[in-house]
Amino acid sequence: MLARATTDDPPPLSSITLGVLGADVEIAALAAEARRRGARLVEIAEPAADASATESAAWQRLLDEATCDAVLVGSTGWNAERAEAVRMLVQAGRTLVLAHPLEPSMLWAFELDMIRRDSGAVLIPYLPDRLHPFVARLKTAIEAGLGGTEPLGELESVKFERLMADRTKPRVLAALARDADLIRALTGDPARLGTLGAADPDSAWSTLAVGFTGPSHAPVRWQVVPGSPGGLTIALQYARGTMQLTAPDDEAAWTWAGPPAATATANRAAAILDELMRLRRGEPPLDTSLIPPATWSDAARAIELADTVPRSLAKGRAVDLHQEEFSELGTFRGTMASLGCGLVLLGLLVLLIATLVGGIASEFDWELGKSITGAWPAVVLAVLSAFLALQLLPLLIGPDRPRS
Repeated sequence: MLARATTDDPPPLSSITLGVLGADVEIAALAAEARRRGARLVEIAEPAADASATESAAWQRLLDEATCDAVLVGSTGWNAERAEAVRMLVQAGRTLVLAHPLEPSMLWAFELDMIRRDSGAVLIPYLPDRLHPFVARLKTAIEAGLGGTEPLGELESVKFERLMADRTKPRVLAALARDADLIRALTGDPARLGTLGAADPDSAWSTLAVGFTGPSHAPVRWQVVPGSPGGLTIALQYARGTMQLTAPDDEAAWTWAGPPAATATANRAAAILDELMRLRRGEPPLDTSLIPPATWSDAARAIELADTVPRSLAKGRAVDLHQEEFSELGTFRGTMASLGCGLVLLGLLVLLIATLVGGIASEFDWELGKSITGAWPAVVLAVLSAFLALQLLPLLIGPDRPRS
């Protein structure tokens, strides 16, 4: 069961009002479960193409806490306008439950993460699979197998097979962005990512295989396979046998192939609603034996892994992954480093041009050229002084706020 998600009598939600911005299968199931448990829904319809500015800005009602307690954001019909709406909702400090992934860009995801830290918004990605007890059992088996203490011997590899009917590029990357969160939760952050696919870029996605390696875990392979209905199979290959978990995309029971064999239901929507209510009440996790719920930082890292795949596929080689912490201070330092390199190159270019102009001015007794030649050291010194003064900005603004 999913920590209180599949009980016969889940806690009622009559005290909460949820706003719904956009819809998809996951958000629709979430809204239906919330309505079944007594929650009130405020649905914002998608504006038509010829809608007036007032109708198009109907979502701004959700900025007011009096309208709803939290907002459910779906991916269907995702566009730049809704991306901006989500950005403004996060700036307003609202509580959001976000379908995953909404935007296949890690820059957008990490931008939301930085805004969240400043505004205090609560972002809950729709990543309920890590809360299933079978996933916690998998993690325990992986940790035991790395030490060779499992009855089946040492763990040799972990294989994720994603069963999909639609194997186009957007669908495959969206599935990987979801499964990458499970990969990180079970095996930790990978250090390197490599891809294997057909030579034709258009057909590579239907047979895509992605390998994740790192010093602290066994090799991990994620692969797309054809089939319907969709689902995920996770197999642990040991020296003397195999463990396997089958997780359908629908609400069918999950199957653990053992040892020992077992089945368990999975109500993903109820698990996310329970997590939403837990955060609103400020309570600890419902079941400490499970893997902790996904944060927005986890979701952003998963999107980053999926976003790296096209680059690896285009280059035909593995890509090293750097576990960089994205923050305003880190962005400032990166910008200053790039700007510093640019100023050094620009300084060399100015020196070259000034020398050339100085030679021409001396040869033809050109007064303006002599003035330019005499002034360039002061100009370069002023620019470099201003650049060095910018380094003091973090001291004036203060350190980054700690993660919530």
